[in-house]
Amino acid sequence: MIKASGSARMYEKGNYANTYKEVPTINPGLAWREGMISGNGENGYITSGSPYTDSFIFQYMWYNYPSRDPRVIPEELTGQLADARWNVFHLNDQWKVTFSDGKTRERTFFYSYHPGHQLRLSLTDKGTVSGYERWTNYETAETGVRYTDEFGEWIRTSFTSREDNVSITKIEQSSAGAKINMIISIDDISGMYKARDGASEISALQYKKLVDPDAEYIAQVAHYPSYPGSELIDGGYAGLTQVIVVNGTKKRVVLADTNEPINVGTERNPAIQVIEADAVYLITESNRTFDMSKIEDFAAMTRYALVDKLFKNTNAIAEKYKDPDGNFDYNAALAPHAQKHSAEYNAVCFTLKGDEDDKSADNVTLINTQKASKTRINHAFMEQVYKQGRYALICCSGSSAPRLYGMWTGEWNPGWRAIYTLDANVNLQVSPMNTSHLTQAQLGYISFFLRNAPDFEYNARMAYGMHDALQVSVNSDIDRGMHVEYDNDYPFQYWNAGASWCLLPIFEYWQCYGNRQIPIHDNMRIHDLKPLLSVKDGGLTDKEFGQLIEKGYLDLEKDILLPLLTKQANFWEQLCTPEYYTDKNGNACYEKGKTALNPGEKYMLIPTYSPENNPIGYNSTITANATMDISAARDGLYMVITMEKAIKRDGYEDAVAKWEALLALLPDYKVDKDGALREWAMNEYTENNNHRHLSHLYLAWPAYETQNNMDLMKAANIAVENRNEYNTGDATAGHGWMHKALVYARLKNGDGVVSSLLPMMADSGYYTSLMTDHDTNRRSDCYCTDTLFGTVGAVNEALLFSNTGEIEVLPALPSGWKSGSINGLMARARLEIKELIWDTNVVRVTLKSVVDHNEIKLKAGIPWIKAMVNAQETKALCDEYGKHIRLTLHSGLDVTVEFILSDSCDVQGR
Repeated sequence: MIKASGSARMYEKGNYANTYKEVPTINPGLAWREGMISGNGENGYITSGSPYTDSFIFQYMWYNYPSRDPRVIPEELTGQLADARWNVFHLNDQWKVTFSDGKTRERTFFYSYHPGHQLRLSLTDKGTVSGYERWTNYETAETGVRYTDEFGEWIRTSFTSREDNVSITKIEQSSAGAKINMIISIDDISGMYKARDGASEISALQYKKLVDPDAEYIAQVAHYPSYPGSELIDGGYAGLTQVIVVNGTKKRVVLADTNEPINVGTERNPAIQVIEADAVYLITESNRTFDMSKIEDFAAMTRYALVDKLFKNTNAIAEKYKDPDGNFDYNAALAPHAQKHSAEYNAVCFTLKGDEDDKSADNVTLINTQKASKTRINHAFMEQVYKQGRYALICCSGSSAPRLYGMWTGEWNPGWRAIYTLDANVNLQVSPMNTSHLTQAQLGYISFFLRNAPDFEYNARMAYGMHDALQVSVNSDIDRGMHVEYDNDYPFQYWNAGASWCLLPIFEYWQCYGNRQIPIHDNMRIHDLKPLLSVKDGGLTDKEFGQLIEKGYLDLEKDILLPLLTKQANFWEQLCTPEYYTDKNGNACYEKGKTALNPGEKYMLIPTYSPENNPIGYNSTITANATMDISAARDGLYMVITMEKAIKRDGYEDAVAKWEALLALLPDYKVDKDGALREWAMNEYTENNNHRHLSHLYLAWPAYETQNNMDLMKAANIAVENRNEYNTGDATAGHGWMHKALVYARLKNGDGVVSSLLPMMADSGYYTSLMTDHDTNRRSDCYCTDTLFGTVGAVNEALLFSNTGEIEVLPALPSGWKSGSINGLMARARLEIKELIWDTNVVRVTLKSVVDHNEIKLKAGIPWIKAMVNAQETKALCDEYGKHIRLTLHSGLDVTVEFILSDSCDVQGR
């Protein structure tokens, strides 16, 4: 909501800036990253907000630029496993994965995200700008620009509709009645950032700019390179902007030819001129196709099915929202979208008292205020980036999981191809997804996982020779997720924890909300899932699959979680072989032909990979008994056991017994001589703490083992402090800091959470759009949303811990956060935290269960002397893990609990 107060404007639910960076038509550099964003998880845009030469870079989550190399796993990979195990066991760190051509595979064959058409709005009547500001409205997902010149005050607003899947812009005449005169054009692809970089391969692209003869629309249509083996060999993409003019004229014009070689249009630079209009409305949609025709026929084509489809869709929206006078009604189009978007955004509200004077500040002032404070988070800045994180996560959710760039890019060949990295980045991005009370993000994440699941089965088969098992790849480009990278520094084919880690958010969705019906749609690659959506080896029968398709949805418990968690468990079962084991003293042993373990022996997990680290004195990252894998296996088996007990299918007792037996034979964790949890549970390795990754802290986050095991909690605390003390290497990556913040939250260290969030906040992690970079100092030249979304996750975890049957309020409250509130969080105990307020003397929490007869254990992370339940004092219970109370909650009934704090320990002096 934007509130006007005299000459100053207060943005209660949004952000604003008094500056902008115009995106040049040629070599724009990083200017696009300062632009404000909107989106609905599939379509979206970035806009610079330049008064007279604005740019809109349109986005489509499913854009994928093909690589020259086919994405296949070499047949020889399976045969490497025996050698890998043998050499790891014998501590031979010189062994490398090789193939029949004698080479190692170190290239990334994944496809690359890319931007859509860059629309240019060039106003022909220019004056002297004053009173400039641009903003984002978090409730409506609108971006806006306001400024004054000699012709009056000008305002334009835009949003991407969650209702209609288009982006809409409104441009109105000035407050003094000055008309709109402008040129609407599309910038050259080769002029965009990094497009001339040889790695972008855009020279193999062909495209055209199109303008309808009646100037109804302007569009860009492109044919991807026709690389052999590419699914997109005949594919392409298009973006179309329909132009509606009120009380003015528009006409097709041709601008100067820029002689761009990849532009194969007959008229290569058509545009639309708007003359003396009262208002202009732009309706934009983007999409892709796998059937654009043969590339050799593209230059001669004059009709494009995809362009016709986009024009039909945008025209339908133009007709749908006509007012009684026959003009397009922007507000009518905004209303149904805003209702959906605001319901998502307003589900959670976070406030932090203090720094009140800064809460009306613009983005640049807030960023600079925070930069001036290297040891303390400014509370106004904290509130604002939390809100921005929620907003942006919602905007790129629903169609798939967030990409590395969320869903926004203004550059070709973006950092790491803007793909999905599943050994930290995506995991951090979705860390707040369930507790943030969202409804669409989970559906997109589930679709992403299912779309890639056939490749995850392919990975397990090719890397390990397994059947009916899943092994998640480290990377996916949205369409495919197989192993295509192999070397000793990044042996992704032996990263084993992915299926457990990536299924955990879906399991937590179930913990928060219970069973759900997940609509089937094409993005899931549903027909490739027939072998996977059943507990049975071999998958669904034809009849069962037909019934599933006819039903139109997937049952979260029976069709998704149980079968996929079972195949995840099958992976761990097949990874374990009695030939490789540890004896009663924890020493690594190998016995060829051994068929069963003896009492006191444990399986050795071999090979393993703990991203991206290696023991001291051992120069390979291919190892054994990585603690990350042990914890992921334990948590994965816990999840499948829980699901079996919840569903109680025929014969579930046998499955539970099998998985519990395997759980008991997994390797034990090990602690170092200083008491720290070791990254590898191997007597034979020397720990290496000079690294930013915290993979071995998996048992704290994302898993939960440290919560009720004080020995593990202590060992994990020492381990993370060792990273702080001994990591003298790279400490710039935002994902390292966010990972640490989440771990600290689970270790109940609020000041550790703050110290982990600060490096990105107090340096150069944030753009003036309040979006984030990959690094504290922008070293990697990479726009990246894992910091932005991970911050929301860290705050949620610091203020609320939850797991099935247990909740702790303020488990890791930072010492400087003396007073505040967070309302609407979901707990992984099937209840909503309708209100959580803390102050010097009291913590008040109101709970609402989504199921009946919900028994929970509730405690507070702040020392308290008594608890009041609905204003009645209740008895405190004690166990070795601290004081708590027990509640039985009933659906639809609110329960309010007040924890009266100890006289000697208030929230700021714990």
